[in-house]
Amino acid sequence: MKRILGIGNALVDIMTPIDNDKILEYLSLPKGSMQLVDDERSAKIQKETSRFESTRRSGGSAANTIHGLAMLGAETGFIGSIGRDETGDLFESDMREAGVETMLFRRITETGIAKAFISPDTQRTFATHLGAAVELEADDIKPDFFRNYNILYLEGYLTNDHQLVQKVCSIAKENRMEIALDLASFNVVEANIKIFREIIDNYTDIIFGNEDEATSLTGLAPMEALEEIGKKCRITVIKTGEKGSLIKRGEEIIRIGSLPVNCKDTTGAGDLYASGFLYGYAHGLSLEKCGLLSALLAGRVIETIGARIDKDRWPEIKKEVSAIFRKKD
Repeated sequence: MKRILGIGNALVDIMTPIDNDKILEYLSLPKGSMQLVDDERSAKIQKETSRFESTRRSGGSAANTIHGLAMLGAETGFIGSIGRDETGDLFESDMREAGVETMLFRRITETGIAKAFISPDTQRTFATHLGAAVELEADDIKPDFFRNYNILYLEGYLTNDHQLVQKVCSIAKENRMEIALDLASFNVVEANIKIFREIIDNYTDIIFGNEDEATSLTGLAPMEALEEIGKKCRITVIKTGEKGSLIKRGEEIIRIGSLPVNCKDTTGAGDLYASGFLYGYAHGLSLEKCGLLSALLAGRVIETIGARIDKDRWPEIKKEVSAIFRKKD
């Protein structure tokens, strides 16, 4: 089985149910949005919401994907930057407990947090303080990190640091690794379109994106975007929400439907979709089976609150994964 190395923003998710939305108005957080906040505003939000009960767990896009892979039994690693604090300790212990080999840089800056306020109607509003997560630098990256790994999973949020991304991709290719890129968010693609195109043209083997991200990259509708992106890389995946996803390799196009689920929170659906796909791909499964694994994990994570599947649900999920492995092509 191929070993998978992830790199991305190391964050801790703080899930905070609120009894009404007045606190969001008071804190100037538009309901349903994701707002980046600085040190001062983050401290104010923490103070004003300290009366609410919260749960914490490690997070960040690539970290969620790598964690999901590790819980399935894949051999994984993760590169990131955290603070020298209790929150950083939580991130590291969560990842290691799942079986992830961690390559984490400790900074004086506090560990990044993504505070998610859960309204009574289950809608999520995020206030994210990136903190130490964005202090990962090109000089931190060493060739030794990449040895013994076969696939690099890169989150698009890192494209803000062009030098870092260039170095990571260059070392990965020197080590004959395949590179899988998640497009992250349509506004991130728009803001960094040049570096995205450069990475895709020169390095990327597998691309994950949703409809909005694919359109931001190409200016085309999903099916046309699939064809256009497919000219640049070996495998293209476009997630189409409740309709499922489209997967293309060469002339082969697979349509995968979504599972009927009791959706509680869509946070992490894209991250766990990538976990399922890469797990199947690392085992050499067909595109269809990779897509079925993706739909399974994406479906299971939206049945829970937060971007991680609860630990006690993994034994049953592994049985469902085994059934897909046994399914005849």
